[in-house]
Amino acid sequence: MLSVPYYNDEGAIETLHFDLNDPKLNASDARVINYDGKDYLTTISHFRLLFSSDGTNFIESKIVPFLFGEGAYESFGIEDCRVSRIQDVYYLTYTMVSTYGVGVGLKTTKNWFNFENKGMIFSLHNKDCAIFEEKINGKFYALHRPSSPELGGNYIWIAESPDGIHWGNHKCIAKTRKGYFDSKRLGAGAAPIKTDSGWLEIYHGANEENRYCLGALLLDFNNPSKIIARSTVPIMEPIASYEQIGFFGNVIFTNGHFVNGDTLKIYYGASDEFVCLASFSINQILKTLI
Repeated sequence: MLSVPYYNDEGAIETLHFDLNDPKLNASDARVINYDGKDYLTTISHFRLLFSSDGTNFIESKIVPFLFGEGAYESFGIEDCRVSRIQDVYYLTYTMVSTYGVGVGLKTTKNWFNFENKGMIFSLHNKDCAIFEEKINGKFYALHRPSSPELGGNYIWIAESPDGIHWGNHKCIAKTRKGYFDSKRLGAGAAPIKTDSGWLEIYHGANEENRYCLGALLLDFNNPSKIIARSTVPIMEPIASYEQIGFFGNVIFTNGHFVNGDTLKIYYGASDEFVCLASFSINQILKTLI
């Protein structure tokens, strides 16, 4: 018997059960199974808030609420959250996962106790959304990653918005490159970083062997749809044992970072199993871009 969990419309966990001998079941992938033409995740996801005074040692809050999937479009959970702070509001963009596919949801908060749900802001199939942490020419900007398995590819796009909720004027700004570390897919990491040279975006790129590395884009200050420079080789790749072996090996993937002067501390997932921290010099990253 194989069991898979999901969130019902009220946010409570229920379980589906499948007979392993049922010919309608395809359980060859540890992450996603298919039954009678319908996909189901073998895991569900939710958000928890951790606190740290030094950026390295974290404790879990006992009073801040957990955030769970709710409704039909979050039946397998919410994941891959990016946080952008604009003035006194935190914008949480995240992946909504369900049998329909994946889209981008938005929650906002000012105090991390009370959250406003803004719903799906980028429809299926879309993920890897990172909002710039200040307006540009009076508009919100965000990076996102729509996908089309039949035509096109997994590229980084940019969109603009008058209010941070309704988005348009979409443009593709970065595509996959044959023979490079990002030959199969790429997507934005955390919010772009404002530097003296432009907006620095750390992104993930994967090749045909599903090996995930980190690269960087440098975007124009006033026209962030314009790429000034880009990594030709990874700024970081999976070489440690815990980055190569795990639930899904050969993967490093970042959603968050902390900037202190020239120091960039990147928090990243390793092999879909561990949370890690790496420190970089922003100036050194900029020097590697072409």
